[in-house]
Amino acid sequence: MTVRTRFAPSPTGFMHLGNLRTALYTYLYAKSQGGQFILRIEDTDQERYVPGATEVIYDTLRDCGVLWDEGPDVGGDCGPYVQSERKDIYLPYAKQLVEQGDAYYCFCTKEEIEERRAAATERGETFKYDKHCLRMDPEEVQRRLAEGQPYVIRQNVPLTGESGFDDLVFGHIEAANETLDDMVLIKQDGMPTYNFANVIDDHLMGITHVIRGMEYLSSTPKYNLLYKAFGWQIPEYIHLAPVMKDQHQKLSKRNGDAYYSDYIEKGYLKDALVNYLVLLGWNPGDEREFFNMEQLKQAFGVAGLSKSPAIFDTDKLRWFNAEYIRRMTPEQFTEAARPWYEKAGIAGMDEGILQRILQPRVEVFSELPQMVDFLTALPDFDTSLYAHKKMKTTPEGAKETLLELKPRLQALESWTEESVHDLLLGFAQEKGVKNGQVMWPLRIAITGKAVTPGGAVEAAVLLGREETLKRLETSLSRF
Repeated sequence: MTVRTRFAPSPTGFMHLGNLRTALYTYLYAKSQGGQFILRIEDTDQERYVPGATEVIYDTLRDCGVLWDEGPDVGGDCGPYVQSERKDIYLPYAKQLVEQGDAYYCFCTKEEIEERRAAATERGETFKYDKHCLRMDPEEVQRRLAEGQPYVIRQNVPLTGESGFDDLVFGHIEAANETLDDMVLIKQDGMPTYNFANVIDDHLMGITHVIRGMEYLSSTPKYNLLYKAFGWQIPEYIHLAPVMKDQHQKLSKRNGDAYYSDYIEKGYLKDALVNYLVLLGWNPGDEREFFNMEQLKQAFGVAGLSKSPAIFDTDKLRWFNAEYIRRMTPEQFTEAARPWYEKAGIAGMDEGILQRILQPRVEVFSELPQMVDFLTALPDFDTSLYAHKKMKTTPEGAKETLLELKPRLQALESWTEESVHDLLLGFAQEKGVKNGQVMWPLRIAITGKAVTPGGAVEAAVLLGREETLKRLETSLSRF
């Protein structure tokens, strides 16, 4: 048997991190088994459809290295792969179930159902459709259909017995049929519900393993009743524990911490994010933490999936991201950093120096503009900043040092790291002081900060001769 899995997102907005993790697991399971991964767009809920969201799904998956073997834009033998383009497929299957007695027409209005729901709530009961229309005389059903009265088609769940299934993560699960609702299969607009379309499409597309969130555990017995009613092979199930913000809250869309695009915009690397997401609820059975996609395909297995919810730890993600940044080549870092140089207003400055001073320090690229803000403007600062106990510097001594340095810097022939460095160290040697007693005052004078990536030499070269001397003059005027 060739393993076939599917990821079936709804085009309702940006890619949620929980959905992305499901896509990753679904893809990795198929590839670990030498199988096929199918992308299907489930757009039957037209009220929630967001224009452009399908393209966001494509772009996000490709960005993460999740490539589908069959799908809307690549084709395949089981298309179309967009549910709205398959709408004529579902009604005949629903009518077949009606003929078999496994489904029935329901003419109840929303108002009638809401009244019964309210009455059930008042009695302290969980509402379940009461099969009202199942008891309708067949001739009455035909009359109403002939008159064109609005209807839905509901599943006819048995009132007795149990429906069980085996899940590869959670084991065997049983549900009493009397607790299951007669879910709607075909809506009034003729479109299938998410639940019904899933079953039909999974069968017609030959899906062998259904991987999805554990919120569908309670619906799976109803799906299996449909498979049995059609006489179809039931797929293997792999339900996934959720991704949580903390012990009590799911990741929140409102707080900007739920979408893949949020984290990319914050300056996280896609490879770091993918690596971290895969480890949220799965482990390889050893101490390894860093994987590329090819390594994940080799290592992934159901045995490593957890039954417990996974906590999305931003601090751990930051650590992962920082490690990925450290492992970049200088060229890779510079390419990734360039858009942030633009945002910081430092594009055009020496990229070699920027890479050398920033790569060991940046954890998330969105931090970069704040880390180098001293390069775009000299902040206000108090002269007390020149005092440094370890360096044994004082504001008075700093002023004297800077006044002597200024003409030497002005006279320097070439403005390079080597020439600036040699001048400063030569000056310190001439004065019989430690290098830091020269470097510290100059760093404060031209950056206005006690802590900067890189030191006085790097700052001076990045700023250039003219700006360095201009800032030195400004800082001397503050004494």
